[in-house]
Amino acid sequence: MDLTNAILRIARPTDRLHEIAQMYCHGLGFKRLGEFEYHQGFDGIMLGHPQHTYHLEFTHHRGVRVGQAPTQDNLLVFYLPALEQWQSMCAQMLAAGFRRVPAYNPYWEVNGQTFEDLDGYRVVLQQGTWHM
Repeated sequence: MDLTNAILRIARPTDRLHEIAQMYCHGLGFKRLGEFEYHQGFDGIMLGHPQHTYHLEFTHHRGVRVGQAPTQDNLLVFYLPALEQWQSMCAQMLAAGFRRVPAYNPYWEVNGQTFEDLDGYRVVLQQGTWHM
């Protein structure tokens, strides 16, 4: 048994559900794929691209405060091979309200830019192709 046809969902809590969802939609061009309210005390929004096999889920547990990211090395990394697309996406992240920050791991500074969301979680836009 393998995960060849699996869909990957990355889920994380936030105290700012709607603001975070808006940031990721504007910054990365994601679409709202689904959402729910007060499901056993949780609200959530799923974001991504309908044709891709991954998406993000942001949740909020009513009455519970989760605070900021636990470390500066909590990353989502996107590899963008085309220089023009990478430059455009970097500008789009700033326009969406992400802050440009120095990478915790200097590796990401060589060909990338690191952005931080309202919760302190980080997204790296790496200019280049990923190779194994």
